[in-house]
Amino acid sequence: MSRFKDIGDDFLSLFFPRLCLSCGAHLVRGERIICTGCLLTVARTDFHVRRNNTLEQAFWGRCLIERAAAFSVYNRGSRIRKLIHELKYKGRKEAGTMLGDLYGRILSDGGFMEGIDIIVPVPLHPARQRERGYNQSDCIASGISAATRLPVRNDIIKRVERRGSQTQHGRYDRWENVKGLFIVSKPEAIAGKHLLVVDDVVTTGSTMEACVNALHEAADVKVSIVALAAAQKLTL
Repeated sequence: MSRFKDIGDDFLSLFFPRLCLSCGAHLVRGERIICTGCLLTVARTDFHVRRNNTLEQAFWGRCLIERAAAFSVYNRGSRIRKLIHELKYKGRKEAGTMLGDLYGRILSDGGFMEGIDIIVPVPLHPARQRERGYNQSDCIASGISAATRLPVRNDIIKRVERRGSQTQHGRYDRWENVKGLFIVSKPEAIAGKHLLVVDDVVTTGSTMEACVNALHEAADVKVSIVALAAAQKLTL
């Protein structure tokens, strides 16, 4: 059956070529969404096997986390930036699911997922989600869940206000801008659990900080965090 499927895919690709979201090259049999060459050249952090890494250190004194990791480095011209742009603004939800699945397997193989009970995507404001039609963090969390068999709960934490980008604010202003940004709607569902909070990009860390603090204020939990990418200044 798989042989006939491969033949069918090859035939369809003659008329509807499948192209890599990152470089635009034609995908060959066995490749999905992203070509092997682009996957191999994505700048990876390996934070999942490095305790006290620089991403963890970025949150010291800001919120209580068990561990932190990001798949790649987010900077101008990086391959992961192109892929996240396609995910967030071009409707390519499958990119998030595919990368989440890939990263989920990497995290599991490195022991990062040990003890995790629930995957919690960082929520969008409902108005933003209606505009976009989906939450990109849900897509990534779904991929991680497929790789790890852990449940995703996107009904635990809600975003209650819509704020602008944090990148142009100083640290105190960023903290003020995200204070009270999230509420936990079902604290009883997470009490005593180890949560994995998932986002697409960590740039300043302020949004993730607010999310983690809201979870700790609502229930007795442990929290670890992951993202597909982290700003270069958080990875050096």
